[in-house]
Amino acid sequence: MTTRNLALDDFERTISEGIVLVDFWAAWCGPCRAFAPTFERASEQHPDIVFGKVDTEAEQQLATDFRITSIPTLMVFRDGILAYSQAGALTAPQLEQLIQGARDLDMDDVRRQLAAQTV
Repeated sequence: MTTRNLALDDFERTISEGIVLVDFWAAWCGPCRAFAPTFERASEQHPDIVFGKVDTEAEQQLATDFRITSIPTLMVFRDGILAYSQAGALTAPQLEQLIQGARDLDMDDVRRQLAAQTV
């Protein structure tokens, strides 16, 4: 699967199931443009994962909602739960390690931890 552009109207639906990596970027951002081919290659190598891109210039509301202050910012959602968020471009091996970490998450444990935080 290749990357897909995400917008405010489809963002929540997209992140609700499975593993979703989201790259917050802008066309004027050099590091964003440098990271784009790495992100695209990973999307081709992992067709079972959704790879989404949010153009922070076109989708300012999403950028505000997720408090994006530096780009690129990469987020990983698993079953609608934010599991990772960090600014900065990753190398291909770092991205692969992040993907494996998302695959390895025990979501029952994550849900228990989240429930304990809200008590």
